[in-house]
This record gives sequence, structure tokens and C-alpha cells, in this order.
Amino acid sequence: MARVTVEDCIEKVPNRFKLVLLSAHRARNIAAGAGLQIDRDNDKNPVVALREIADEKLDLDSLGESLVSGLQRVIPSDDDEESEGRAEKRAEAPAQLPAPEMDEAAMLRALQSDRDGPSDGRL
Repeated sequence: MARVTVEDCIEKVPNRFKLVLLSAHRARNIAAGAGLQIDRDNDKNPVVALREIADEKLDLDSLGESLVSGLQRVIPSDDDEESEGRAEKRAEAPAQLPAPEMDEAAMLRALQSDRDGPSDGRL
């Protein structure tokens, strides 16, 4: 394969957005030192990643899982069941927040000041 195109890869990954995500993730892995599945042939990392996808040298499911796990902000742990139980108890008994003490005149002044803007003439 002399030149890789999206058409070569779209047969393997029908969703173009997913293709971009997977190939970019693979290119970053290559830049980080991951082993190549094909000869580089003086190509840059994104082209190598697309060629690997087109030649079906990668397990796309595991690459997708790696991408998702790398983007996760919260990593699930074994304590999730315990925390879910505590969350259910909190949901059953909602906490009552104390209402701020404000009479009707103070409330009216606050609403009017919000409507009129700052009193110092700024916009």
C-alpha cells in the first residue's frame, strides 16, 4: 500500500469519527514508544496508525477500550458498592437546608437591584 486514505480504513471502521479517535490514540501510543505492527517506511505516526488500521494489524476493540480508559476522569473501584449504598440512604432522606431569613422588603430590594444592575453606574 503506497498511500493510505480514509477509504482504505473506512471499511474497517465505518464511523469516521471513531476512526479519527482510534487512529489519533494509536499515533499518540506510537509517539510514547509503543511497538509498530508494520514497517514505518519513513512515515509519520498518524500515517503509520492509519496503515495499521487499514492492514488490520490492530485489535480495534482493545484500542477503543484503551482510549476510553485513558479519557476517564473517575476510575471505578471496589468501594463503589459501599458508596452506592450510602448514596441511596442520602437520597431517601433529603437534607433540609435552612431558609435564609429575609423579610419581604429586603427581598424586594434585592430583586430590584438585580434587575437594575449595579448602583455605581457600571454596566
